[in-house]
Amino acid sequence: MSSTARQSRQEDVARVPTRPISGRSLVTRQAVVDLVRAATLGSYGVTGFAGRLHERLLERLGLAQPGIAVDLGEAVDVDLDLTVAYGVPVAEVARQVDSAIRYALHHALDRDVRRITIHIDGLRFGPGGAPPSVLRADPAAVGPRDLADSGTDVA
Repeated sequence: MSSTARQSRQEDVARVPTRPISGRSLVTRQAVVDLVRAATLGSYGVTGFAGRLHERLLERLGLAQPGIAVDLGEAVDVDLDLTVAYGVPVAEVARQVDSAIRYALHHALDRDVRRITIHIDGLRFGPGGAPPSVLRADPAAVGPRDLADSGTDVA
């Protein structure tokens, strides 16, 4: 190995700082929205984001994220419009989403969230479809309770 190659390698090592230099880093709003989206969709019971018609159109164009509004000021404020799976406890889903977002933003950005507002805009049904509707019985039909009240033995 020549002395010139050895010398340039030593210079490269000398240029690497050994102590961290304080400064600042910038995080885009889109990065924060992506963190919130990933944390939310990873939460149990969340089936997606609900958005108004114009937000969904902007999403198709790649210009907006429907159902997510993030305010980056002194503190981080998050506003969500979600759809939740039918049959899961909505309050528990909201607690899970709140916890997941707070953890993700604190872990990734070392910033605390001041407020998270969660709006549940709808329920999504599983692959079986909507639950069966309540059947209205014919008031003239004889039911099991009528037979029991009549004193007749029913086998």
